Amino acid sequence: MKNLSKSFRLGFTLIELLVVVAIIGILASVILASLNNSRTKGSDAAIKSNLANMRSQAEIIYAGSGCYGDGTPITDTTCAAFVEGTCTFATANTLFANPIVSAQVQGATSASGAAANGVCSAEANGSAWAVAVTLKSNTGLAWCVDSTGTSKAFTGTPANAITTSKCN
Repeated sequence: MKNLSKSFRLGFTLIELLVVVAIIGILASVILASLNNSRTKGSDAAIKSNLANMRSQAEIIYAGSGCYGDGTPITDTTCAAFVEGTCTFATANTLFANPIVSAQVQGATSASGAAANGVCSAEANGSAWAVAVTLKSNTGLAWCVDSTGTSKAFTGTPANAITTSKCN
């Protein structure tokens, strides 16, 4: 009578291990590429959200003072000029000197990650404002928001997106 017991080998062959490692590598590269795209879209969403929130704060200030000033105190009707240029927040009596507004604009510009990523503009009498920030997913596009309620993408730099405190 023959021995009917089978001998089982323990472990995996080198080929089997290499195939598993190759499959894991391919799956990891696909996932990482998808994750990077999601991060970029998330940054674009952060830019748009920050600028939309900034508009809400600007309207609260306008409702209290009748102009887009810094809102401190809320009855301050002195609205100094804020010339078009990079978003700096030191000029008093401007919308962009308001700490909540400046935090929103700075959040949008930092989410952009571009070198020259934000442009702010306000009228000398505090009657209008606009902000444009470069989108992270496409540095050839800027997201522009203004006091008229416009929110849109603009092809070009943020400086080209704004004319007389309005989105082009």
